[in-house]
Amino acid sequence: MAEVIRMPLLSDTMKEGVIAEWHKKVGDTIKADDIIADVETDKATMEVMPYVDGTLLYIGVEKGKGVPINGIMAIIGKPGENFQALLDAEGGGAAPIAAAAPAETEKADTTVPAAVATDAAPAPEVQASAEGSDDRIKASPLAKKLAEEKGVNIGAVKGSGDNGRIIKRDIDSFTPATAATTATPPVTAAATKTAAPTPAPVYTGSEGHTDTPLSQMRRIIAQRLAESKFSAPHFYLRMTITMDNAMEARKAINLVSPEKVSFNDLIIKACAMALRKHPAVNSSWMGDFIRQNHHIHIGTAVAVDEGLIVPVVKFADQKSLSEIAVEAGTLIDKARTKKIQPQEFTGNTFTISNLGMMDIDEFTAIINPPDSCILAVGKIAPTPVVENGQVVVRHLLKLTLSCDHRVVDGAVGSRFLQTLKTYLENPVTMLV
Repeated sequence: MAEVIRMPLLSDTMKEGVIAEWHKKVGDTIKADDIIADVETDKATMEVMPYVDGTLLYIGVEKGKGVPINGIMAIIGKPGENFQALLDAEGGGAAPIAAAAPAETEKADTTVPAAVATDAAPAPEVQASAEGSDDRIKASPLAKKLAEEKGVNIGAVKGSGDNGRIIKRDIDSFTPATAATTATPPVTAAATKTAAPTPAPVYTGSEGHTDTPLSQMRRIIAQRLAESKFSAPHFYLRMTITMDNAMEARKAINLVSPEKVSFNDLIIKACAMALRKHPAVNSSWMGDFIRQNHHIHIGTAVAVDEGLIVPVVKFADQKSLSEIAVEAGTLIDKARTKKIQPQEFTGNTFTISNLGMMDIDEFTAIINPPDSCILAVGKIAPTPVVENGQVVVRHLLKLTLSCDHRVVDGAVGSRFLQTLKTYLENPVTMLV
């Protein structure tokens, strides 16, 4: 009996998934652990497997289109099996992008139905050759991203994955020598002499603009942060931390730590320990009650191309600095390569947003629901200060704590910052 493949719930805020790439076509034989599609959520691009064997009979949504949670992505069954009853049970639904015709039609799996063809491009899409555009080449999202970062022409790379799909190891092992046969012939001296200079661009002064469609991630970011900003009464507490001792402690720690510990790792650990002493800050507004979390999960905002994602270091108060460094580094890499899993970016009870590495002095951040607070971290800057009547240079760090006044009062937030200051100015207190 034919099986419906539905859009899975891949994140806690996901309402629909957008098909980033189909890796199978109607008529293909499918195994349970095959990757049939890449799906873009509001957080990352993830691979979807059917967990059933059979033949791909139906694809309901073309690349770039969205499918609601539990909506039909595809149908898998026996060759020639009638699956119309499954579609009828869903209320008819929209016309499919591709569906298998009766078994006696030999090449039906590449035919676009007339209902779709009227809205499609003038010519049906076919499998791109190596010279085609990146979007039509069979490659994983990670491979495409790595190729872009390394400046590799992905069309010249030979794929070693299923059905010639280009994967990460193909990009990692690719060298220009492998593409020598397609290289452009060198320019001769004669050609150089006769080549016309490139004309300077002519600016006509005409107006123009570019409209960029919203990605799933950007759409959800806009929705959630607008809800947070305009529903949670924000107030802000600022404090300056002297980081000289922290800088010396970090140097000493990194001499013995198996993983390099960053200042952000120190801040994660200090926040986690301060939250243990001030549990009211580790709380969430739930509408008609306040939930005080007994566990401490620290989220760290990470910038990606489409917006922000918040990987979560769970039980951060119970982990050493080196353990936090390893876990945070792994999660950040996964977030930037869109390989992060839902359980790795959900469940935060407190969030840190650090722009110090981008030379920002200080800023205020919007609370990341369901948290009641978010800590904005600026850069560490050498600054002249007066101590005992003398001007000395100290390395100062400016922090801003955004608080939801429904949960955290000014005095509660201030006491939390005082404890955080003690830990950061005397890091040895975090180790005893």
